Amino acid sequence: MFEFLFSKRAPQLPQLGFAVLGLGDSSYPQFCAIGRQLDARLAELGARRLVEAGEADLDIETVAVPWLGQVVGVTRESLGPAAQGPVAVRAVPRSSPLHSRDNPFVANVLANQRIVARDSEREVRHIEVSLSGSGLRYVPGDSLGVWPVHSPTQVAQWLETLGLAGDSVATRAGRSLPLSQWLATELELTRPSRPFVAALAAGDDTLAQVLKPEHSTALSNLLREYRPIDLLRRHRPSWSAQQLVDALRPQSPRLYSIASSPLAVGDEEAHLTVTVVDYPAHGTQHRGAASAYLSDGGEHVQPRIFVEPNERFRLPAAGDRDIIMIGPGTGVAPFRAFVQERRELAATGRNWLFFGNRHFQRDFLYQTEWQAELKRGALHRLDLAFSRDQSEKIYVQHRLREQGRDIYAWLSEGAHLYVCGDAEAMAKDVHAALIDIAVTHGGHSRDHAQAWLDELLQQGRYARDVY
Repeated sequence: MFEFLFSKRAPQLPQLGFAVLGLGDSSYPQFCAIGRQLDARLAELGARRLVEAGEADLDIETVAVPWLGQVVGVTRESLGPAAQGPVAVRAVPRSSPLHSRDNPFVANVLANQRIVARDSEREVRHIEVSLSGSGLRYVPGDSLGVWPVHSPTQVAQWLETLGLAGDSVATRAGRSLPLSQWLATELELTRPSRPFVAALAAGDDTLAQVLKPEHSTALSNLLREYRPIDLLRRHRPSWSAQQLVDALRPQSPRLYSIASSPLAVGDEEAHLTVTVVDYPAHGTQHRGAASAYLSDGGEHVQPRIFVEPNERFRLPAAGDRDIIMIGPGTGVAPFRAFVQERRELAATGRNWLFFGNRHFQRDFLYQTEWQAELKRGALHRLDLAFSRDQSEKIYVQHRLREQGRDIYAWLSEGAHLYVCGDAEAMAKDVHAALIDIAVTHGGHSRDHAQAWLDELLQQGRYARDVY
């Protein structure tokens, strides 16, 4: 729908009243950018804006609840006396799992092993989590949510930087906890946000300049390049425990595409493919919140987990449909689940995987499994792109163009196409390659090629799980 509204085919909408609530993460440079674009585009098409667009950070309710009340009020006024009664909302019956995002399951780890060579530039781990006794169920395409726990070392660094005591008590949303507990499990420590920068800027004129609209690029760079601890060390605010807790966002879970099919591994476990974030910056080593937690704990860690369904990233219901899977790096995780599922169901459709990483010898994730699936006929084609094994970098989008004729033929015959992985570069480059394939092998103009991909999206035959 988004692509259609921004296309030349979008109609004028003078009879439409609209309100847009953007949901985003202010640790990213393009915070709520899609919401802003949609709000502006609907107005451009002649629709009537009911209220100003809302922009909600990860703590959604603080913005969403008052915004929704404003929308309801304006809508009642526009509809007249007939709409002045109480608003009735009919609940749709659905089964509620025992465990969820707000009530996660404390799981045991069954296996936790490195699946890249020791000299690989990145550490990637295969992790198997027990779901026994949780009541959690998943299907290929879903994600597993993991609530991070920050290490005692990291908590100590924060306390030392600000000269605060871990047993100092702070209160938030009616909860009073020691500061060390707030930092360990309740607050976001690895991603800075605009409100956090604004709190720091209250005593720093230089930083306050970055928050001005004309300096949006500088703010984007700051949010991308620095962690909260870097900014605290740089600006040294004289905060109390309460001020620190007020400045930070609530902790958010990390979502990992599930890399297994319950038909293959059973209902009581789920597998993950995790890159451990670990890099030096601004004079210190930075590690990922959830990835380091899972990695460092080995099989002894007990993560708090839940299943996050992804209805837009599902295998075709018809087992005779072909599928094309594009998943470089850990983006290959859901496709391990897809191939397992199709194998167990004896699906007759063909399975074609495009996988890429840096080095064949160091970074070929699940190499022996893919070779076994090829041998048994569960995987029909495998195209590889290892970017740093030659002087000219080769990525999955290059392999797509090389196989463009067959890709277009598969899609023309009803195949489903899936992309998983990096949104900033890979997904855009893959989309551009698909446009080129439609132009070169389908005889489309570039506009028609885009419309063709839009139609695949609408049909659910072009699905992306990018982050």
